[in-house]
Amino acid sequence: MSTPTPTPPKRRLRTRVRARIERIRFHGSADFWEARYAAGGNSGGGSYGQLAAYKAGVLNELISRHQIASVIEFGSGDGNQLTLANYPTYVGLDVSRTAISICAEKFAADETKSFMWYDPQYFVNHGAITADAALSLDVLLHLVENAVFEQYLRQLFSAATRYVIIFSSDIDARTAAHVRHRRFTPWVQANVAGWRLTQRIENPLARQASTDTLADFYIYEPNPTPDP
Repeated sequence: MSTPTPTPPKRRLRTRVRARIERIRFHGSADFWEARYAAGGNSGGGSYGQLAAYKAGVLNELISRHQIASVIEFGSGDGNQLTLANYPTYVGLDVSRTAISICAEKFAADETKSFMWYDPQYFVNHGAITADAALSLDVLLHLVENAVFEQYLRQLFSAATRYVIIFSSDIDARTAAHVRHRRFTPWVQANVAGWRLTQRIENPLARQASTDTLADFYIYEPNPTPDP
């Protein structure tokens, strides 16, 4: 009788983490992600591998070309995507305290990066918290509640002075308890004054089984100020 080959420790750990994540019940967007990170989960496939590399390439080129000096991200996650970024200064916000702790430790030696716990209910911003560019990367599809989705977008735009950069799908579909794709561009046009969509960058990796994403980049800029 052959002796079973022992399972490597790292594989056993990944299996246990996956099992803990699969047991998480959905009780709201913020609670889901806090539970996921607390269980040892990460930000998902969009922040790793070829999709993460693609996103970083587009973002780093935009930052350089437009001389963007400061970035604020609503949904910084575990910071893996951030390891590929070239941002002069950066503030990361996330609804998960655990995610913020992970990032604070990961980038402890980097004085160009700051992190804050983000509670949308108590985020009141009338221009005190701003950056040249506000980022939302693979976040909108996880905001399944209407009120949370609308509040998030208003707060995202409130923190930008020159650009809002969104990486998201732009369709209506519900694929899981914690996943709801939305047609967000018509909502922004109807509800966020002073901004216009100036560019859509189609994602060459979208709609491929290997990446499991429907997202493209959407770039918003302030409406031109009319001449007096």
